[in-house]
Amino acid sequence: MRIARFVVLLAFVLLFLMPVYVLFVTSFKSLQEADPSSAWNLPGQWSTQGWSAAWESLRGGLENSVKIAVTGSLISAVLGSLNGYVLSKWRFPGADAVFTLFLFGMFIPYQAVMIPLAGLLTDMELVGTIRGLVLAHVVYGIPICTLIFRNYYVTIPDELIEAARVDGAGMLRTYASIVLPVSGPAFAVTLIWQFTSMWNDFLFAVFLGAPDSWPVTVMLNNTAGSGAVAVQYNQQMASALLASLPTLLVYLLLGRFFMRGLMAGALKG
Repeated sequence: MRIARFVVLLAFVLLFLMPVYVLFVTSFKSLQEADPSSAWNLPGQWSTQGWSAAWESLRGGLENSVKIAVTGSLISAVLGSLNGYVLSKWRFPGADAVFTLFLFGMFIPYQAVMIPLAGLLTDMELVGTIRGLVLAHVVYGIPICTLIFRNYYVTIPDELIEAARVDGAGMLRTYASIVLPVSGPAFAVTLIWQFTSMWNDFLFAVFLGAPDSWPVTVMLNNTAGSGAVAVQYNQQMASALLASLPTLLVYLLLGRFFMRGLMAGALKG
């Protein structure tokens, strides 16, 4: 039974890695050698031509994506932590109703708010800017961040909060001294979640952005039609790998912290 389970899992892994293999080997082929008929073949001569072209075409988009994803995920995590703390440990009349309204924000599709959001950003003179994209992602990410932190903070014993109050600590002092030091798992979950979501976003970027603020997802889409005579498969495959490397590295480096955060109660009710 154990061997059969291992064989099934190995088959799924190989099935998942098949397109990654094609992406990888094609990205190192020359333009003449990169052809769908020989997609499974190893390069006859390894070349970085596709990677160089991909870097030149995506460099600006990568920089914009880093600015959007890093800034937006940090702001979302901080706001979600503060909201979760107030809704779980510093409750007020109607806290459950407010939390329910936060949850409603998780189920509102992007398409439903796109037109009013574009109008709002236009009035604020933020449409087509990186700041506008960061603001849109932060606002849309607050519900899920609040949910993660609120459910994580519920697992913190109330006796610790009461002891801090008895010692004269106020709301912010209690948060800074008691709650924040044990918030590492929840921050790990939230940062990874938000970073991945913002890095992979396309709809907000293409609808609310401009050429100067386009992230890597929009630039990657634009490379799909590049090549007036021949389709530059090597550049396209290299671009796809280059655009996915940051999120892949985040999961490889921080994946264990993500799982610890989930197991520690970050998504428990």
